[in-house]
Amino acid sequence: MRAPAVFVLLASAALAAEKYTGPRPPQPDIPYLLHASKLIPTEVVEAREEQKKNESTYIIPGASSPARTPLAEPIFLIEADKINPERLELYRLEVKGGQREITVSQKRRGGPRPLKLSVTRIDGRLFRVEAGEMLENGQYSLSPSDSNTAFCFEVY
Repeated sequence: MRAPAVFVLLASAALAAEKYTGPRPPQPDIPYLLHASKLIPTEVVEAREEQKKNESTYIIPGASSPARTPLAEPIFLIEADKINPERLELYRLEVKGGQREITVSQKRRGGPRPLKLSVTRIDGRLFRVEAGEMLENGQYSLSPSDSNTAFCFEVY
């Protein structure tokens, strides 16, 4: 019966050896772009919602985000307090008239769909969020599925 105890001890030692030692976000509930050992905060904005018939358009002021990455598959770190990282959705934004926007239809299919994300718990409340596909150059938003809060960034 000693074999299971030894296995548990070895598994515990392996988990302890893998403790995360990289950079940690200075503020909770804000996704940070990970560039090597440097963290870049995403632009935090509240998207304005406009309703027309069976469509909702979410509008973000400004033609581009100050948070920029050259990485086509960006990685984010987020220290979760009030936000559930598994409820984040990634959308590409259109630039129209000097602002960023996305229109979602309640009736029509084929509208914008969230892009794929991978969410992994790293340590306690620290999560790694990764784009699950290559992103083209452009404006993007991470947003909780139940909120108009947008965490914007640009892939260039």
